[in-house]
Amino acid sequence: MVGVEHKTLSLNGISMHVAEMGHGPIILFLHGFPQCWYTWRHQITFFATHGYRALAPDLRGYADTTGVPPSDPAKFTTLHVVGDIVALIDALAPPNDQKVLVVGHDWGALVAWALCLYRPDKVKALVNMSVVFTRRNPSRKPLEMLRAVYGDDYYICRFQEPGAIEHEFAQIGTKTVLKHFLTYRTPGPLNIPKGKPFPDTPISLPPWLSEEDVDYYTSKYNLTGFTAALNYYRALDINWELTAAWTGAQITVPVKFIVGDVDLTYNAPGCKEYIHKGGFKRDVPLLKEVVVMEGVGHFIHEEKPDDVNAHIHSFFKQFSSSHCSAL
Repeated sequence: MVGVEHKTLSLNGISMHVAEMGHGPIILFLHGFPQCWYTWRHQITFFATHGYRALAPDLRGYADTTGVPPSDPAKFTTLHVVGDIVALIDALAPPNDQKVLVVGHDWGALVAWALCLYRPDKVKALVNMSVVFTRRNPSRKPLEMLRAVYGDDYYICRFQEPGAIEHEFAQIGTKTVLKHFLTYRTPGPLNIPKGKPFPDTPISLPPWLSEEDVDYYTSKYNLTGFTAALNYYRALDINWELTAAWTGAQITVPVKFIVGDVDLTYNAPGCKEYIHKGGFKRDVPLLKEVVVMEGVGHFIHEEKPDDVNAHIHSFFKQFSSSHCSAL
């Protein structure tokens, strides 16, 4: 991408790749699965031209961020990843202004929630997409709950056995696997049965996703494999074990939440009730706004970049001291 600067920083024991563009208050963009910094391409250029410094790292184990052995899921907890993000903020934010604006999606949203939970002193405001904040349930581990609700074929459950799903993905081919994930649009649970994870039907790319986009993601996963990215899911129960001290804790930074009404996360059992009937506001008392975008799926910031950029921009203007240009 023209104008984007790429740098690699040694921090927190890893080598973190960061895409950067623009000058002004920092907006930190945190990606999810199965993506990398590139998922924020529309946001990076928009906010760089509207008076912000856009930073989009590859999270540990993804794309060009290296230094963590993928053989150990215990190295991919939210405590590790938030440690990376805090070290990144310390390295790049001005010494007199160590609070940044944060945008997260999918796993990046989970990391952003964790960042706000563990280190709210580092965050001015947050726009999160697709994945709501989830209180720690002290009486039940996450995987036990997911298996009880969705069954063993649910994608997160299928990701748990190291090497098994990677073998199936290798037989299918990296690009085809990525196309299936990136084009999934069913507002129900994503199941990937053993032996036949995906249907044989041809995959048509939506208008917002080009072959070149998929090729970029494919080039990165061809180098890294899927294991490190899957380790985020394999560390779910480890996260639960390590975060007992935050049981019942609230998110205490200003938040705007955006989700598509066709997103599988929004249609998960109990999610709409939690968002719209007080539970979300109870756990995130500084929740300022919830935006549900009609007819939009999971990869909301790629599918509707102009609308999402406008929503982020309108929210962050009140927390920015710069004179950003108007929309």
